[in-house]
Parts: sequence; C-alpha cells; structure tokens
Amino acid sequence: MATEESSLPTEASSTASVIDQILDVTARTAPDIRQGLPTRRKYVEGENPSGERPMEADVFADDLLLERIGDIAGVGEYASEEREDVIGVGAGLSVCVDPLDGSSNLKPNNTMGTIVSVYDAPLPATGDDIVAAAYVLYGATTTMITARDGTVTEYVVHPDGSYDAVREDLTLPEDPTVYGFGGRVPDWVDEFEAYVREIESDDSMKLRYGGSMIGDVNQVLTYGGVFGYPTLKDTPEGKLRVQFEGYPVGHIVETAGGYSSDGRKSLMDVEKDELHARTPVYVGNESLVEPIEAHLADR
Repeated sequence: MATEESSLPTEASSTASVIDQILDVTARTAPDIRQGLPTRRKYVEGENPSGERPMEADVFADDLLLERIGDIAGVGEYASEEREDVIGVGAGLSVCVDPLDGSSNLKPNNTMGTIVSVYDAPLPATGDDIVAAAYVLYGATTTMITARDGTVTEYVVHPDGSYDAVREDLTLPEDPTVYGFGGRVPDWVDEFEAYVREIESDDSMKLRYGGSMIGDVNQVLTYGGVFGYPTLKDTPEGKLRVQFEGYPVGHIVETAGGYSSDGRKSLMDVEKDELHARTPVYVGNESLVEPIEAHLADR
C-alpha cells in the first residue's frame, strides 16, 4: 500500500504529465486544423511579427491552439509566430507554436505542418530549456513526430483525432539520399554555394525541396540527408525563428541521432534575447552537416 508521501506526484512526473497533455492536444487538434484549411486560403490584412502576411488559416490554427493548449493546467506561457508577445495562460511550462508552417503552400495544395516546442523556462528560452518538441505534417496522411525523453516517435493521426504509433525509436538512416535548401540561389553566400555544388555532384543524392520546412525535414528523417535554410548575403541570420523552428527541429533531429547547426555550432547552443529572433538552420546526417561548418568557418 502506498504511503501518503509516495502517492504524491513528483515534479518530474507532473512535468511528464503536462507534456503528455500538450502532445495529446496537438494531435487531437490536427484534424480540426486540417478540416479548416480549404475555406481559409485568403490573406488577412497586416503582417505578423516576422514581417509576413498571414493567411486566414494561420490565424485559425493559432487561435485554436491557443485556446486548447492554454486550457491545460501546468502550461504557463503560450507564444506563436503570429503574435508579437508571449501570452500568460497560467503557471508552468512554456509552449511555442508555429501554427501552420508553409502556409504559402495552401493555394497550390502542397505540404504544410504545425510545430510545437515545450520549454521548462520563461520565454524566450534557450535550447537547454527544451523538454519536448513535435510537428504535425499535413500530407497525404496526417502524421505527428515527437521527441521527448531521448526518443523520437512517429504517429498516424486519424480523422477523429485518435493516433497510433507507427515508428518508435526513430533514427536517421545511415545512408542519406535527399537534400533541400531554402533561399534564392543568387542570395547564397559563396561558401554555402560551394558546399551545395559538392552535394549536387553526388549521384546518390536527390533534390527534395517543397517550400515547407517541416515537409523537407520529414524527408530527411525518412530517407536521411540534409536540409538547410542558410545565411544569406543580405540576411546573415536567415529566415527561420530560433524559438519556433530552430530549437524544436534541432531537438528532434539530434534526438534521432542526427546533427544540427547554425553554421558554427549546434542549434541547441544558439542563444538569442528576442522571441522572434532568427537563425540559419542546417539539420540532417552528421556526415552532411559538419562539412557546412567547415565551409563557413572563415566567414
């Protein structure tokens, strides 16, 4: 029989329970986000904090996730790419959301996703503070990839919001075959362009770039390879946001046995003071990401 003291939840078990709920709500909200996409393909007025004009679908997904994640006891802060400031919703863990990654793909009906990262610290947090990360992919099927407790798992999310694990202890394949890089080629710095030309000369590597980071990262997790949104001539920090994209994607890929970098160090070691700060992102097999650092070492 458990004593009164042993029956009390520990801080660690309480945190684990909140993470469970966040990931559960993310999966169960995915079908509602997906169902709402067809009628929300227009742009709204104004710009988000990143200077981009959001679509109605971005706002819809953000509002839905704020409502549902914000209702979880044990979540203290909610932040979104679509909102300027952090929103206090209680006490506990902090959650960052990219409600609809790749929403520009909505009109041509290409891949999109939702990214969620959980931090055990006030926002803006650091890579050391991340305790879980996940992304939902709205592809031919809806899937969710999670990274927590040192393990990456892939789930299929069904239309009723239920979900089943289809791949556990997921790791990057040892023989990589795909690559994809963002940004306009004329805007790439010379050192990065030289690296890409080396990748292109390898007949075993195939170009896979769809304009949604999560879709491209998922290709890397499935087949092995490298994805990058690089430093650019006029935009040294690239396009992707540290809190919303850099940390969660870096955490997922590294947990799956891969490598992440901002061009000099692991994405998990990047430190920024602003909620919407940007960083170059390179993730994939170590054998493909480390050479990027070598090419950019003298910049």
